[in-house]
Amino acid sequence: MDFKQLRYFVAVYEEGHVGRAAERLSISQPALSQQIRQLEHNLDVTLFERSSKRLLPTLAAHTLYNHALPLLDGLQRAKEALSNFQGHALRTIAIGVLQTVHTSLVPQMLERVRQAQPHLVVQIYELTGMEIERRLLNGSLDIGISYLPPRQPGLHGTPLYEDELQLVIPADHPLREFKKVSLAQAAELPMLLLGEEFQVRQIWQTQLASLGRRPQVQAELNTMAGILDSLLHTKLATVLPGRSRHEHDHQALLWKPLSEPRVPLKVGLVCRDIHRQQATLGLLRTLLADVIHHTQAPP
Repeated sequence: MDFKQLRYFVAVYEEGHVGRAAERLSISQPALSQQIRQLEHNLDVTLFERSSKRLLPTLAAHTLYNHALPLLDGLQRAKEALSNFQGHALRTIAIGVLQTVHTSLVPQMLERVRQAQPHLVVQIYELTGMEIERRLLNGSLDIGISYLPPRQPGLHGTPLYEDELQLVIPADHPLREFKKVSLAQAAELPMLLLGEEFQVRQIWQTQLASLGRRPQVQAELNTMAGILDSLLHTKLATVLPGRSRHEHDHQALLWKPLSEPRVPLKVGLVCRDIHRQQATLGLLRTLLADVIHHTQAPP
């Protein structure tokens, strides 16, 4: 038994399917099956009950899995520690972030990561929620910062903070004197919105659909900054996460809480392999909790 076989075993155990595990490991199915059979032969145990559709782990497999994870994590940590002395490339982590949470989290997070892990290279990609989930599934992203719960099977979410959609209007809008705006009132307004590929837009449409309504879309833009700049010259309204107000505080724009009902947003870390990424998730959750604590909550 070696670390390569342990890594192969963990992939098959977590996927429950040789084909998916082989795709995750970027090896052929026959080669993976041979390695698992060799591992069973070396250990003299049966690790999986094989059926036509999936592999069912035995009690021996459960036991081996619980021992394999700390061994593999320890090996990874040892490699990372030794790389500082051997001149190896720095470890890289790829994070996909929604545009609607990017401005409030990423700048402060990056400095905290640099201080906590100076040998960690962070790659940030501003993406839609759909693209974040697609890249997590194909392995080109390690972590996503997105709205929860994830929509794709096989992804796992860890909460970071809660937000809510707010109505944003120019200062001379007819609703300027309202302290709050009901969902039914907002449904009547001509809107300038993010495109349909954006999760905020999808959440808004779902809320209106619960009232049997559709958004009154007059125009679309693909950036929050562009929408907020454009609102200053229109009579249109938009909906955006309330925390964005403190990063895009135009004095000529008014942010109105939505009510009857509120439209809550749950933001969190999203990943594919929650067991293997526990250390990274723990680091980011701790650092982001500090950022969130020092960021003023929306009114």
